[in-house]
Amino acid sequence: MKIPNFTAEKLAQLIGVASDIALLVDENGLVVDVSVRKNELAALSCQTWVGKSWVSTVTPESVPKVKEMLAAPSTTADMRWRHINHPSMQGEDVPIQYVALHFEKEHRTLLLGRDLGAIAVLQRRLVETQQSMERDYLRLRHIEARYRILFDTSNDPVMVVDALSQKVAEANVAAMGLMKDQTKRLVGRDLLECFDAQSHDEVQSLLRMAHATGRIEVCRVKLLGSEHVITLTVTVFRQEGGAQFLVRFLQADPVSTSPLDSDQTLYAEAMQRAPEGFVLTDKNGQIRSVNSEFMAMVGATAQSQLQGQTLDQWLVRGSVDWGVLNTHLRQQANVRGFATDIRSMSGLNLAVDISAVAISDKSQMFAFFIRDTSRRRQQETPASGGMAGSVAELSHLVGRMPMKDIVNETTEMIERMCIQSALELTHNNRASAAEMLGLSRQSLYVKLRRFGIIDDTESV
Repeated sequence: MKIPNFTAEKLAQLIGVASDIALLVDENGLVVDVSVRKNELAALSCQTWVGKSWVSTVTPESVPKVKEMLAAPSTTADMRWRHINHPSMQGEDVPIQYVALHFEKEHRTLLLGRDLGAIAVLQRRLVETQQSMERDYLRLRHIEARYRILFDTSNDPVMVVDALSQKVAEANVAAMGLMKDQTKRLVGRDLLECFDAQSHDEVQSLLRMAHATGRIEVCRVKLLGSEHVITLTVTVFRQEGGAQFLVRFLQADPVSTSPLDSDQTLYAEAMQRAPEGFVLTDKNGQIRSVNSEFMAMVGATAQSQLQGQTLDQWLVRGSVDWGVLNTHLRQQANVRGFATDIRSMSGLNLAVDISAVAISDKSQMFAFFIRDTSRRRQQETPASGGMAGSVAELSHLVGRMPMKDIVNETTEMIERMCIQSALELTHNNRASAAEMLGLSRQSLYVKLRRFGIIDDTESV
């Protein structure tokens, strides 16, 4: 391309448009002049480079590139862009892409640079995104491995069924054993093929109900070629491919159930639905099982939140109460009406009575029956009746409150009763009442305000 001759002003304009930064370097590598077009490069303090060696303005790894660019080119066509990094006061290096244009007669080199800051930011974001994706991928692989181990080692037969086609997508080893599928051809089969023809309508209704409500649905069905009745539970979950069913076979009942087994099932159900809390622990107080009422008392939503913990963690007096209960159960095998408080997950205390019994078997277990008495305790607050009744009511607080608090409450109750009696005898003449009680009028008014008999605004 033949370009006509143009003036120095035109050349300066062309350089300003074609580059973000322009340097003029002499034959010794010293910066003679600097021109900067972008304000973003002001952080480099480029104007201070004049009179300095260009090599001293770059990072160590860019020094060989600078020396190569300042060397005389072998041919006039040997011009290529080189990536040079400059240190910045902000801590991060500033990347600039340079090309060198040599003027041999003038012993000068013109360096034209383009700012690569925006590209460097994009590259950094790309690397961070790639690393984040790698971490997520590794985490998903670990989750999948844990899921596969739990799925295959579960004792309960479990299958994953596609909600649209109702074909078995996955089945664990227990499910294959239940279906007697030794050839592992259970995957891909229609779910209804696993059940007796009389149970097909029941299974279809169960699937539709679970899909509509999103809750766990339960029914009783028969397997294909078997007279055994099993409990089938279905719950729906969603994945990228759409909705899927998680089908569990909870238990297989024998053909005939003995009355003893039936009674034990009823006992277990009655204990689970009892209106009083029930806790089963080992001899060390570690919780093995609880019923719904006790979970409601402490604010738990699942038995797994309590299993493995010790009972004294939920008692307000902790190891003190547990020591008393444990000693009585070991010596007398039962405890009745032990008054104490339990602590809920929200931090609130609940007044309860505990009865317990030691179960004699190979591994000694303790069964605790816990009754909420908070309403009854509120009704037992000291009344303004006779002194004998008040003392009897205070005796119920022994074991529920420290003795120091009981004494303080007794003192305040006696002071209040004396003041009320004096006011009744003097027909509410407070001066006479103060004299009768041996108090000054000011002291009497202080006590009247403390017990709420008069308002704080009432004057002496």
